[in-house]
Amino acid sequence: MSVLVTMLGMWAVTLGSRLLGLSLGHLRLPPFWLAFLRFVPISVFAALVVPDIAAAPDALRRAAAGLVCALLIWRSRSLALGILGGFGVYWLLRWTQLL
Repeated sequence: MSVLVTMLGMWAVTLGSRLLGLSLGHLRLPPFWLAFLRFVPISVFAALVVPDIAAAPDALRRAAAGLVCALLIWRSRSLALGILGGFGVYWLLRWTQLL
């Protein structure tokens, strides 16, 4: 019974937060918050990726691939190109056993 109550509570919280976000869509945010929200996706991405890179046994290889990925995304503004380039560098370094 407690599993069902927990699932219903999770559903209610998720639905409530989504409805609240949708209902606030017509409000205009101040420029400070608009500028602040531009950095949220990259911050979340970094929070997910950096610990995985740092804790891996091949951390140097992953860090090199991550740096290439970040530079490609920064220069080309293409996420797909950055991801493909990062994977390419990682597999090249792994195949050649350089790092």
